[in-house]
Amino acid sequence: MFKVLTCLVVEHNPKLVVLAALICFLSSYGAVTLLQRARGSSGKAKAIWATAAGIASGFGIWATHFIAMLAYDPGVVLGYQMDLTGLSLAVAIVLTTTALLIATHVQDRPGWIAGGVVLGGGVACMHFLGMAALDVPGSIRWDAALVVTSIVAGSLFDVAALRTIARVGKPLKAKILATLLMTLGIVALHFTAMGAVTIEADLLAPAREGLIQPHLLAFVIAGTAFFLLSMVLIAAGFAHHAELSAAAAEREFARFVRSVKDYAIYMLDVDGRVASWNDGAEANKGYSAEEIVGKNFACFYSKEDQQAGVPQKALEVALGNGKFENEGWRYRKDGSRFWAHVVIDPFLDEEGKHAGFIKIVKDITKAKLDADRIAEVSNNLDVALENMSQGICLFDSSDRLLLSNRRCREIFGFSETLAGKGLTFRQILDTVFARMYSDPEIARAKADELYQKHRIEMVGKGGGDIVEKLANGRSILTKHRTLPDGGWVSTYEDITERLDTEEQITFLARHDSLTGLPNRLQFSSYLEEELDAAAWFNRKVAVVGIDLNKFKEVNDLHGHAAGDFVLVTIAQRVKGLLQDGEFVARFGGDEFAAVKRFEELSELNDFLRRIEKSLHEEMRFGDFELKSGGSMGVAIYPQDAETADTLINNADLAMYRAKAALNQTVCFYEVSMDEAARQRRALANDLWDAVEKQQLALHYQVQKSVMSGEVIGYEVLLRWSHPERGMVPPSEFIPLAEECGAILPIGEWVLREACREAASWESKHKIAVNLSPVQLANGDIVSLVGDVLTQTGLDPNRLELEITESTIIDDKERALLTLRQIKELGVTIAIDDFGTGYSSLETLRSFPFDKIKLDKSFMWEVEGSPQAKAIVRAILALGQSLSVPVLAEGVETQKQLDILQAEGCDEAQGYLLGRPAPITLLFAGDEDEAAAA
Repeated sequence: MFKVLTCLVVEHNPKLVVLAALICFLSSYGAVTLLQRARGSSGKAKAIWATAAGIASGFGIWATHFIAMLAYDPGVVLGYQMDLTGLSLAVAIVLTTTALLIATHVQDRPGWIAGGVVLGGGVACMHFLGMAALDVPGSIRWDAALVVTSIVAGSLFDVAALRTIARVGKPLKAKILATLLMTLGIVALHFTAMGAVTIEADLLAPAREGLIQPHLLAFVIAGTAFFLLSMVLIAAGFAHHAELSAAAAEREFARFVRSVKDYAIYMLDVDGRVASWNDGAEANKGYSAEEIVGKNFACFYSKEDQQAGVPQKALEVALGNGKFENEGWRYRKDGSRFWAHVVIDPFLDEEGKHAGFIKIVKDITKAKLDADRIAEVSNNLDVALENMSQGICLFDSSDRLLLSNRRCREIFGFSETLAGKGLTFRQILDTVFARMYSDPEIARAKADELYQKHRIEMVGKGGGDIVEKLANGRSILTKHRTLPDGGWVSTYEDITERLDTEEQITFLARHDSLTGLPNRLQFSSYLEEELDAAAWFNRKVAVVGIDLNKFKEVNDLHGHAAGDFVLVTIAQRVKGLLQDGEFVARFGGDEFAAVKRFEELSELNDFLRRIEKSLHEEMRFGDFELKSGGSMGVAIYPQDAETADTLINNADLAMYRAKAALNQTVCFYEVSMDEAARQRRALANDLWDAVEKQQLALHYQVQKSVMSGEVIGYEVLLRWSHPERGMVPPSEFIPLAEECGAILPIGEWVLREACREAASWESKHKIAVNLSPVQLANGDIVSLVGDVLTQTGLDPNRLELEITESTIIDDKERALLTLRQIKELGVTIAIDDFGTGYSSLETLRSFPFDKIKLDKSFMWEVEGSPQAKAIVRAILALGQSLSVPVLAEGVETQKQLDILQAEGCDEAQGYLLGRPAPITLLFAGDEDEAAAA
């Protein structure tokens, strides 16, 4: 020990010794700092930091050695061999690096013991190689004991330094203590080993060439050592600062992750167990960190998903593909569910091994609902778009088709959509017309023409409507509407049927739907034009009113189909015979009208003969031969009238005259006809006031039993006493009342008055009241009869309503239903005038009439006509077989009555038995005598 101190104090320069110690301390500090970073790192970073620590430490040890050698003065000139000097540096760096790598990667005691031994050995090897590089004039003798002591001492201090780094918990304390121990290890080895040196000088030994001079080596080593160690310390400082910044950033990030509320962010281990849990996870799923950490994340899935292995498959996908991303239902702690967007990323440890998963979950239930609503709306729009009756196309500002629907494809005959193919409007037109026209030139010209027309509507007018008729005959209504961005929307509607319907409506507005002939509206318009022309050119115009004969009979006997057949056939015939200046129209029912422009009367007569011939030609309907015929009335402009309405009215008057005549089918208008019509209208007006002015009266004609002569009842007959005309015959005013509608109030008055009077009689005889077809067709007749019976108090069995078969023939089913409802009131129903008109046995079968009234025309002929007598006998037999009593009307002679008695007739009525008279006269004396009067 004394020798070591003597060497240190006597043979060394104190200043250089201090410099060497400083460099040793700095290099040790740098090595310890870098070694601590290496131990705190992982993977490649650990090795890099340990290697950097070894290099810094090795160079520092080497620099310490040679600076200390420069401080050594044995009393002779020293020099250094370059090769061994360089080798010593390399050995120092390699062995020191190896030692620190061992201390870094080998855990616990083996690491720091082995590292310390290697580090001590490395310092010793560097020292003794450096001593071997020393060139002195003489020889070096070593003290073996001190050499061993130096190596052991250095190794022990190095082991202690590495142990301090590994075991001391406080980084700063460990750093300072380890630096001091490592410095002591290097210094102790160096100066102990230097104490073992004895130089035996040989003054005659020659000086070698190529040696490094000590003073030069001093400057190089010192400068390099300070620079390198400064860089190491600076780097260590920056690294430490970076580490602190990274740790702070990591803490901030961890704090941020933990505080995120909108996202559940947590880590899973390799088996899917929850390893960490943030506030967002707790907020979203309801579990606290203490409740969920350590549990498998499968608890967030439904039972079905868990049984299907969905959670594990998600981890497998994430591990296999590097990421798993999906959406689905996830469940909270309370059992409620939410729609989640899930991302699972695997992460690796420092050694590149799979260490677990990072899972991020976002509750997107509201977004899902919004997306579903948007999808539903979008789907509804798609459905609506695809099911529109109109075709629709959307074009962008470059005329390119963006969207079209199914109807558009149907209209233009495309099998698939053209949207999304980048086609322009012009290209689509080219395609459409190429399909319609085989000639390319024609197709191109048509496409160009239509394109220019549509562009004018769009660009020039900002949108518009165009109707195009395609080659296939379809009419397409195109509507263009421009958009703010320069694009436009077009709708295409096939309006072929609509146009056809409008044409049909226009046609029907001016034509008869059954026959196709012009109607009254067009007839009036044509007549006005003809009259204007006639006034200008001094011509004549005839208006012909035409009414078919026996048309009602055709309808009643053969049905309305036969009637329609007659109308259509006659219309076709008349239309086929028309010449220039001739016009025919149908006004309705069996009424037609014609116009003839003429100059000579012979022209008009020829026209009338042609029409008359067409009316009288036979027609075959099924197995029947039909022959209608017709009556015509003619009024001529300007002699009969100068206006269209007057001409038509005068032609009607002439036509009714012809219809009333027995042997005349054509009648020309006369002024007297107009006078008769005016009188008839005046009489109709007076008839409306007859009830209020008490001009009507009831007369009664007795009805008796043929066998016993007993009074059965009375028929109620209506009489009108006109203040100016006197007594107006029923045959004149009853048809007029039915025609003008006055029969309804008159018929109600008759029924009410007759029931009132009958209810006041002491006798219980029946009254028979005639019922008009107009009354029966009125929907209120049943309630009217019921109200009258209730209000008058007449027993319903005393009221008998008489109808003719023609009353029910127009609407037989409805009429019979009405009669049944009346009969349910207790009122009896009689069929009047039987034997004339239709006298259909089907009518008797369809309704249980209570009485058959034999028409009086048979009584007029029964005395002299065997045929009439046979008919009377047959009707009486029919009544007996049906158990329906028969009443004969018009009995005026005793012989007629005797015949009825002989044939077994039940009841009779006529002048022989009693004339119609007011009830006051009938009941003035004995009732039977009054009836016979």
